[in-house]
Amino acid sequence: MLPTVWGHIFSVGDLLLCAAIDKIVKVIAAGMTIDLREMDMNNRRDFLKWAAAASAFAASGQGICRAEAAEKPAPHLTIPRWRGFNLLDMFTMRSRGDFAEDDFRWMRDWGFDFVRLPLCYRLWIVDGDDYKINEGMLAKLDRAVDLGDKYGIHVNLNFHRGPGYSVNREFTEPHNLWKDQTALDAFVYHWTMLAKRYKGISKDKLSINLINEPRGDDNPAHMTRTDHERVVRTTVKAIREISPDRIIFIDGIRWSRLTCPELADLGCVQSAHAYDPHSLTHYKASWVANSDRPEPAWPGNGYDRAKLEELYKPWIALNNSGVPVHFGEGGAYNKTPHNIVLAWLEDVMDILKANKWGFAIWNFRGSFGILDSGRADVEYEDFHGHKLDRKMLGLLQRS
Repeated sequence: MLPTVWGHIFSVGDLLLCAAIDKIVKVIAAGMTIDLREMDMNNRRDFLKWAAAASAFAASGQGICRAEAAEKPAPHLTIPRWRGFNLLDMFTMRSRGDFAEDDFRWMRDWGFDFVRLPLCYRLWIVDGDDYKINEGMLAKLDRAVDLGDKYGIHVNLNFHRGPGYSVNREFTEPHNLWKDQTALDAFVYHWTMLAKRYKGISKDKLSINLINEPRGDDNPAHMTRTDHERVVRTTVKAIREISPDRIIFIDGIRWSRLTCPELADLGCVQSAHAYDPHSLTHYKASWVANSDRPEPAWPGNGYDRAKLEELYKPWIALNNSGVPVHFGEGGAYNKTPHNIVLAWLEDVMDILKANKWGFAIWNFRGSFGILDSGRADVEYEDFHGHKLDRKMLGLLQRS
């Protein structure tokens, strides 16, 4: 029996029309853009056609940005094959931010042109207040940006810890970036603050890498692909309102192992990390469980160059679709035998070079790097008071 309201009996058509209105209201509230100028409001069939489209959109759960993206072609972006290193002077909550000018000078002298700065936002907030800023610490970041300019090194700013997320377990964030609006608001605030701060710097000299190694989508309670996409699209939109041509890097999910084709329309760089196989690159690393087995070998333990090429196929496909790819991290810990590291790294670098992908080795100075790496099986060269791994340097220079 058809329902009656205030004495009016609703026809099936009326009910469909009401359902259509309900769908459209909900979708507009969710953010889908509908151009009413294209609709004949007096034509019920036309109206219901739009409602069907709105309903399909709502069922997809894709939200405002995907709908708007479908209306506009993806921005075309190409990048140089930037090659370089990570500098860790603002990497943890204990960091001092004292970047060494020599690091920039030596990178340039050795033929590199890219530095990634993994940053911890808690270094420049006061008393745990996300919106209270310590200008003194940001002045140290300004100095690093200036050193990049001085030595012709492109500076890539990365949140290794951003409001609501970090892979580093030294501190538990009070909110979840992927689920909590409070964290997302703070995350956008810090990126837009830096976007304003460096607005006058050319995109050829400075870029942004939103957040280091988003975790996997294997635990929906923590993060799903939809959560990740929403955070990325919201932040990219906010940055581009301030700095429209700023180059933005997006780390792949599953700790930068998996591509994000759902974000291909954004006109951003997607960033992978070269740490496979993990048992080789993180052998005996204290922060990794069960990292003392198996004994590293290359090729070995089910991995060889062909296996690496297979792992990188999705990145090749993404690149072939027009999305620039860069490897923002990569390297092997100092407990892996040096000869094995060099054999593995040569295969990795050959693959990257063949695909015209740049890289930033983790790190420049330290246990993964070419200076002061603390390896027991390297014949180091004395270099201005530092221990230089000349073999690894030469391999990277050729790559």
